[in-house]
Amino acid sequence: MTERYDAVVIGAGVIGSGIALELARGGRSVCLVDRSGAVGSGSTSASSAIVRFHYSTRDGVAAAWESARRWLDWEAYLGIRDPAGMACFVRTGALVLDSPGLPTAQTLALFDALGVPYERLDSAQLAARFPALDTGSYGPPVPVTDERFFDGAHGTLTGYLTPDAGYLDDPALAAQNLAHAAVAQGAVLRLRSGVVAVQRTAGRVAGVTLTDGTALDAPVVVNAAGPWSSRLNAMAGVGSDFTMSLRPLRQEVHSVPAPSGFGLGSGAFLTDPDLGVYLRPHAGGTLIVGGMEPACDPLTWLDDPDDVDGHVTAEVWEAQTLRAARRLPGLPVPPRPRGVVGVYDVTDDWIPVYDRTELPGYYVAIGTSGNQFKNAPLVGELMARLVDAVESGHDHDADPVQVIGRWSGLAVDLGHYSRLRAAHADSSHTVMG
Repeated sequence: MTERYDAVVIGAGVIGSGIALELARGGRSVCLVDRSGAVGSGSTSASSAIVRFHYSTRDGVAAAWESARRWLDWEAYLGIRDPAGMACFVRTGALVLDSPGLPTAQTLALFDALGVPYERLDSAQLAARFPALDTGSYGPPVPVTDERFFDGAHGTLTGYLTPDAGYLDDPALAAQNLAHAAVAQGAVLRLRSGVVAVQRTAGRVAGVTLTDGTALDAPVVVNAAGPWSSRLNAMAGVGSDFTMSLRPLRQEVHSVPAPSGFGLGSGAFLTDPDLGVYLRPHAGGTLIVGGMEPACDPLTWLDDPDDVDGHVTAEVWEAQTLRAARRLPGLPVPPRPRGVVGVYDVTDDWIPVYDRTELPGYYVAIGTSGNQFKNAPLVGELMARLVDAVESGHDHDADPVQVIGRWSGLAVDLGHYSRLRAAHADSSHTVMG
């Protein structure tokens, strides 16, 4: 059986669903395919779903600030209400503790230039505003098994607060909302539909073949397959000109009870490079705790994302929760691990690739895991604008497409996300981007 579309988007996570929506809004017939049985059930479902603005590059900050406006008025952006429910943005603010590991001065200069509100806090102000915090400086991070982990503080910390940051209460539902809106625009959603081949004709992409033998003919194919993106690129025979490599990375995030004075309404999303963790308040009196890839921690790279061990480990649980308890002395550490395991799709500099490829008609939105959930509504528009330009004959490699945010008025340069770029020197080279 053969079906014909103007575009096929592979991967029904939050990124792929956002791309399908914007391509459909642009008048294309779109098929959104995913091998799983539910929208947003892959890396998206394991996301901490944080909306923050502290990136180390101009375009990273601009994209996050523009995207935030869409989350704030989610139903208006979608143009429809999903009968399955609507994901909700929870505004907590984001508190970033200063550390040599983060380019604070550079980020704040970007905030000043782009109009992102923030407040500088000295040690006394930190202690007064967030009394549950230990404001001592203990970094750089060391393993919790190292006796130095329990050394006393060698100073006090300062930080800054961006009041407009927060998180989405249900990341998988956010992806579902985007897919529902795409279907309302005429897109077709095919779940339990793995891709087994990428077809070519006359030197360009011609569509894909699914596991059930169905051929989806299309002159445009977008790879938004997350940790499986490299496998899909290999099927398409693309990547020889990429200067960015991509690898799947196993990650864990954990859930712990929130201590008194640092839950919803009293705490903030906390970035703590001094100890190597981040925390965010969550419903039900809990905190989500994740790692920031400190240099002392081994990273679990995967050859095959399907081989991931889906159970949280005692070692990572202990490292993340003990670091969190060091910063929040009142945090009760439960005796048993509780959390989720996900697989990230990571580039060399932790900045994604939103680009065309050497195969005409084949596009990629990859390397997004860990720090791009917040940008999903904008990524859809970036990729739709890119496809429109390149399919109309624009030489994006020589003259990168620029997109002006409809709310912020800020330009986002898609050359920043080029497959041909050198690793961004300004990047933190961690999940913080």
